[in-house]
Amino acid sequence: MSAPGFLHSVLTQPLQPSQCARRPWVTLTYAQSLDARIAGAGGKQLILSGKESMLMTHWMRTMHDGILVGIGTALNDNPQLNTRHVPNNTSLPAPRPIILDPYLRLPPTCKLLTNYAARTGRRPWIFCSPSAPPAQRTLLEKAGAVLFDIPTVLNGNGLDIQAMLDVLHEKGIKSLMVEGGQRVISSFYAARDTEGRPIVDALIVTVAPTLVGAAGVGVALDGAEKTLTLKHLRTEIMGKDTVVACQVVADA
Repeated sequence: MSAPGFLHSVLTQPLQPSQCARRPWVTLTYAQSLDARIAGAGGKQLILSGKESMLMTHWMRTMHDGILVGIGTALNDNPQLNTRHVPNNTSLPAPRPIILDPYLRLPPTCKLLTNYAARTGRRPWIFCSPSAPPAQRTLLEKAGAVLFDIPTVLNGNGLDIQAMLDVLHEKGIKSLMVEGGQRVISSFYAARDTEGRPIVDALIVTVAPTLVGAAGVGVALDGAEKTLTLKHLRTEIMGKDTVVACQVVADA
């Protein structure tokens, strides 16, 4: 099955009307090694996906209104969050780049902002704490970023995921692709809406046939009161990688 065919087969499960009215569809996706590591020691970027599964990921980006990473990934990887690997991508929609950056550590010289200045990328949106440094706000806004203040949680060390989804819904983002890193993935696994339901709708994990070792970084679920209940939809071999797609179902 082609990457677009695979994705259309697993990303068409409808939200309940009450959910559609309140938040975007959320797809959580990432690549991991056989020993469940998503990054190297200290969060160092690892190229885990082969070219076929990487192409699938870029196709997936064209199917979402927004694409989100945390500040750790933004600093470690300096990502572009675009669809450059998709053939003839200029005729396809590109997602809005979104960064969770509580204290505005994103440098104004990052690729997201230089691409926007060069008119080769969309303007990034940054979600931050109301107490983020004013001087850094000015630098990022001058570089082209749009900033949104949302409440913090966990003693001020993280941002309120539901508040962010509320803003995205208000701004017309109907579907959101969440790519990482560790802290963001773990936060989305654990997050629930005001009625206690998961805020993730689909989970797509690429498993690469490699071992990273104990020093690598994995997804942390130990602090979550609940994890996600999953319904397997499809498993597909893409090049050297195995891609597993699941639908998230309401907790029993």
